[in-house]
Amino acid sequence: MFKKIFGNASKKEQQKIEKSVKQVKQGEFNKIFPILKPGNWIGIKQGALVQTFLGTTESPKVVIAYGYDTPDNFIFLTQMDLEKKSSDDIIKEAYSNLENYNTEFIPSKELNNQVLTSSGQDFSSERILSSKHMQKAHELLNAEELIVSIPRRRCMMVMPKIPNKELLQTFINLHKNAWADDSFGNPQITDSFFFIKGGKIVGSKPMK
Repeated sequence: MFKKIFGNASKKEQQKIEKSVKQVKQGEFNKIFPILKPGNWIGIKQGALVQTFLGTTESPKVVIAYGYDTPDNFIFLTQMDLEKKSSDDIIKEAYSNLENYNTEFIPSKELNNQVLTSSGQDFSSERILSSKHMQKAHELLNAEELIVSIPRRRCMMVMPKIPNKELLQTFINLHKNAWADDSFGNPQITDSFFFIKGGKIVGSKPMK
């Protein structure tokens, strides 16, 4: 199952995966986190436990997978794991761990502190799922509504939803650059913007 989810891993990579699976089974790593994946992720067809985040069940654009965080890999839960834990318990545990995962916003001085970044950490992108975290962005930007970009894993950018065409275009360019830039090896998530109000997602808009 794990070979299928991880795709055509090399022998060395496969050894690391098997090591991580063993560590999870032995209880060395037991923290489950939600992990954002694009709708074409191979794990969906191979039985990974997922929820639709953007799109529909039949045609997902982004899904939330759940996995154990180990030093070398995320070991994703599958439908078989529901024999040991209920989906409600898994989700509750994953979101609790996400809330306790610390990521900070950094204001961009070049853009008069009107754009925030929260990047570089494993679950920087997933923190869009945390109302508490997004409330911090509301406060820092003194904005009732936000526009959020999570083009790749470990990447989040936020701006206030205000009538400023120049700022919006700069934000779009930052998003496009991050979407196209694979130099850090962070997998793509979505070429879309999300709209946040009261710390919660209220809508989205694809770039294409």
